[in-house]
Order: sequence, then C-alpha cells, then structure tokens
Amino acid sequence: MNRRHAVILKLIRDHVVATQEDLTALLAAQGIEVTQATVSRDIRELRLVKVPAGTGYRYAEPPEAPTSDAVGRARRAFNDFVRDIGVSRNFIILKCEPGTANAVAAAIDDIAYAAVMATLAGDDVVLIIVSDPDDQPPSQAVLALEAELHRLWGQEVN
Repeated sequence: MNRRHAVILKLIRDHVVATQEDLTALLAAQGIEVTQATVSRDIRELRLVKVPAGTGYRYAEPPEAPTSDAVGRARRAFNDFVRDIGVSRNFIILKCEPGTANAVAAAIDDIAYAAVMATLAGDDVVLIIVSDPDDQPPSQAVLALEAELHRLWGQEVN
C-alpha cells in the first residue's frame, strides 16, 4: 500500500468524508495534492464503500470478506478463465483465457494458501511458486495444491 492510501484510510477513520471533494481537501491539508481522477482511482483501488452517516453517507473501508467468499470468487475465476493446469517441480502453471491471468492470480492470492510463495501473472498464464523444504519433484505440497486448484476449477487431476 502506498503512503497516500495509508493516509486516506486514516482520514476516513478519523473524519466524516462524504465526497471526493472532501477527501481531496483533507489530503491537501496533509500536504498531498491530488486530482479528482486520482482520488477516484484511490477509492476504487481501496474498495471504499459509502455507508449511512446521520442524514447522509460517508466513505468507509469495505467489510472483511469471509474466506468462503474468496473461495467462491476463485471458483468463478477458475470456471470462467482457466483452460489448463500443469506442474513442474515446485511450480504450478495455469493457462488462462487471454487477458484474465491477473484476475486468476488475484483470486488465488485472496485465498492465501500457506504453500503459495508467490503468484506471477502474465496476459494468459499464471505461475504459482510453491514453497516446500523438500526438493523432490513434484513435491507433496505441489501435488496437494494442484489437486485443490483442480477442485476450484471443477476438473479432475490428469
């Protein structure tokens, strides 16, 4: 998270921020000059929501999504976008529809599998790096995660 995002989150916790203009003014008071377009993008990136506040509304942080919601989103992303899953040592490679790999990688990251060290997304490929102290290809951790990803995908492991 960048510094501006951290400041925005503090501002909406400490003040009633009803509009983008309010937020822009509060940021300026903190010495952070931004345009309306930047504030709009920040609101979207932070997934801020409008909640009731007295007679109007204010910006607030989104409620924490339950894990089952993250799994549901991942399942939808897999069903809609994943075309193939392959394994090589401690790597899992997901082949996706063009332009969708980032959404699939983000869905995996949201679940926060303990065995996943990192996901790297290109245009139509996701590389998942699986941590495993054993260096035996393919490791039990890789095979277990591959099976779980296939379950998300609704397909059997080949």
